[in-house]
Amino acid sequence: MGKTNFMTTRCLTTSIFLLAFIYCQDIRQPVQFNHQHHIEEVGYTCTDCHVNVKSNSRASIPNISICEECHADMESDSEEANKVVEYVNSETTIKWVQVHRVPDHAYFSHRRHVAIAEIECSECHGQVETMTTPFQKPYTDPTMSWCLDCHKDSQVQIDCNSCHR
Repeated sequence: MGKTNFMTTRCLTTSIFLLAFIYCQDIRQPVQFNHQHHIEEVGYTCTDCHVNVKSNSRASIPNISICEECHADMESDSEEANKVVEYVNSETTIKWVQVHRVPDHAYFSHRRHVAIAEIECSECHGQVETMTTPFQKPYTDPTMSWCLDCHKDSQVQIDCNSCHR
C-alpha cells in the first residue's frame, strides 16, 4: 500500500471513529427541560413550543421568546425553572444543543411530514410526552434505509431527488 493510500485510509478511519464517538456521547443541555410537565400539567402540545414545525422545513428549537410567556417573573422550587427565569430576565438566549440531525446530503422537511403527511412527532422522536429530562442522544438514527422503510410502508414516493438535492 502506498503512502498516500495509507494516509487516506488512516484519515478516513480517524474521521469515522470521531463521528461515532461524538454520536454516542450523551448530550448535556443547559436546562434539564421537563417535557412531561409541560405537556401533562401545563397542557402544551409539541407545536406550542416548536412553532415552525408545520410551516417550515426546520422545526425550530424554542427559546426565551416562547419561555417568557410563563417564566418572566415566576418563582419556583425547581432549580431548572429558575434557570429559565434567569435566561428570560437577562434576555440571554438558551444555548440548546441540537440533538436530532439529518445528514447534510439529505433534505428533510418537517412541514412536509407533520403538516402535509400528518405524521405524529412520536414516530420519529419517540414518547417525548413522558420525558422528564431532555434527549441525551437522538431517538433514532435517520439512515436512508429507515426513511425508505417508512416511505414504502406509507406508500409515498421514493424518488431520489425528493431527499437528495
